[in-house]
Amino acid sequence: MRPMPSITSEELAYLIRRHALDMTRRGNSSHIGSVFSEADILAVLYADVLQFDSRRPDWPLRDRFILSKGHAGAGVYAALALCGFFPVEELKTHYADGSRLSGHVSHAGVPGVEFSTGSLGHGLPVACGMAIAAKVKGDKHFVYTLLGDGECDEGSNWEAALIAAHQKLDRLVVIIDYNKMQSLDFCQNTLALEPFGDKFRAFGFHVIQTDGHNHEALKDAFRRAVINGDRGGPPTVIIADTVKGKGVSFMENNILWHYRSPQGEEYAAALRELQEGKP
Repeated sequence: MRPMPSITSEELAYLIRRHALDMTRRGNSSHIGSVFSEADILAVLYADVLQFDSRRPDWPLRDRFILSKGHAGAGVYAALALCGFFPVEELKTHYADGSRLSGHVSHAGVPGVEFSTGSLGHGLPVACGMAIAAKVKGDKHFVYTLLGDGECDEGSNWEAALIAAHQKLDRLVVIIDYNKMQSLDFCQNTLALEPFGDKFRAFGFHVIQTDGHNHEALKDAFRRAVINGDRGGPPTVIIADTVKGKGVSFMENNILWHYRSPQGEEYAAALRELQEGKP
């Protein structure tokens, strides 16, 4: 069940980026580069993969989604509004005093958000707990969680990965926004992750690596993850190769746009580039 306006994942990705650009400008907030790297993943999830009912956010049969990289919450807020969970107009209040749309994603009063995140390394452990609870109860929904690659420095993620495989959490799908950057530098210079896929294989995961900006490739990856889950396979990790700041040339692979806010001519130039690439 996915009652929402008829829209393709490509159109949804454009709108997520467009709204997030405006949200971060209005609130003078950060992390637009992180939102742009995850936008295509979110768009495919909300347009084609997740089972939900925006009129009933607590629908028991819904799939659960946790954005572990909670600093990129503007992208999830945009996706939820565009899918009908709350009015799109409310996105203009993002990061403002008194707004329920906080800088790091929050479930407090926000329909469609399962869990507040921001402290990195928490999303996967919580997702594991949700998947264990569903398995005990015999529920058949999937639990998805989107991690940042820098977040994989956290030991809590690897402890959770061990638990996921040990508990045979076949309906757990971990997605990693692998943009190769974290906070102030490249991941390789901070704490190398490669061989990334082999690490997850060693932990007992079904590993899929794909282009995180190619919508057909992402849809195929999620189809394979669901098939694996339906067959009772091991937990799945989708390592999605992405580009930080994807969609705006001067933001792409530029570490400044982890914390920089798009203002003035930079905002205008970014808006022009997004509009030129509109599907």
